Amino acid sequence: MRFWIGGYTADMDGHASGIGMLRAGDADSPLAGGQLAYTDSVADAASPSWLAAHPTLDVVYAALEGEGAVQAFRRTGEDSFARLGDAVPAGDLTCHIAVAPDGGSLLASCWGDGRLVRMALDAAGRPARPSIAPVTVDPYGADAAPGTPDADPDLAAAARALREAAGDEYAHLVPDHDLPDDVQTDAAPGEGAERPSRAHQARYLDGGLVATTDMGRDVVRIWRARPEGLRLVQSVALPKGCGPRHTVWHPSGHLYVIGELSCEVFALAADREGAWRVVAGTPLGAGTLPGDGAAELASSRDGGFLYAGVRGSNTIATLRVRGDGSRLEPVALAEAGVDWPRHHIVVRDTLLVGGQLSDEIASLALDARTGAPGRVRHRVTAGSPTCLLPARD
Repeated sequence: MRFWIGGYTADMDGHASGIGMLRAGDADSPLAGGQLAYTDSVADAASPSWLAAHPTLDVVYAALEGEGAVQAFRRTGEDSFARLGDAVPAGDLTCHIAVAPDGGSLLASCWGDGRLVRMALDAAGRPARPSIAPVTVDPYGADAAPGTPDADPDLAAAARALREAAGDEYAHLVPDHDLPDDVQTDAAPGEGAERPSRAHQARYLDGGLVATTDMGRDVVRIWRARPEGLRLVQSVALPKGCGPRHTVWHPSGHLYVIGELSCEVFALAADREGAWRVVAGTPLGAGTLPGDGAAELASSRDGGFLYAGVRGSNTIATLRVRGDGSRLEPVALAEAGVDWPRHHIVVRDTLLVGGQLSDEIASLALDARTGAPGRVRHRVTAGSPTCLLPARD
């Protein structure tokens, strides 16, 4: 099985040369438990720290984190790519890309300035026309009204127009849907004195919804995806200081969110009226250490287990999904086999883990009964790996 590997290059103190290629076992096999082999660079790129595939075209998108841009690559051979157009600026430290299921757009998350940027994709898959979503309102900040989510951009625009038409005498009668976006400080967009916005991931859910995380402001935002852009549906505040990083969408209808700073996993769900809330949460395990930072969250093939990477103690936490999906139970904390497990993916009975600081990728066997990772099967040298993406063969 083949995988495209993103990583940090010299511009971000890494050792990758661009996008790499990993072969796990036989190239045409659906399994990944065999010997590992790595090709250093199949496409030149500056710190392609996250990779995402177009759903129908042979196109891969790279988040050029140091440049703050999105670059499209067209596959030209079994192990070669060519740039598809120019890189499109997104924002400071672009760290994640999610492509819409219909292939018509993508979302780029920017850790440095908190931007969530939507880009349209043309028939060939080229990104263009970036538009920036409204900034996350900090639910624990001075400007946030209790229980009030971010302003809906449609309502905000309508409120501003009505206020201008009403004049000063009647402006106070217009609902204040636009006021949160109008609050200004001396900080740059997305920045606050103590809790700057840190967008980290977007995930497309069922029913045309999108979930995005803001690690700096402890918020998961739910959006409605439309042809013309995103409409904010709701903001869900998570416990202060947990740092929501990445998510997993479960067949039960639960959204699992990993807290990088608190090393916890939260379960979010919508009620019958469509309102989202936190329904459960659990620590990753008693073996996490002060200073640890959680990274990726992945699901087993059957949805029965979750796997969380923990940087610092360099472990993989296994959690069992119970009942209707609302209960999570820590099972085990196992050695990751690498230093700084930045990203991992599950391929049937194998867990592939990228060690950013040890410059290697390791494969771990998964116990079919307990779900827990076991011994390292194989390992291979790979420069500063940060993302593993299955190749479409």
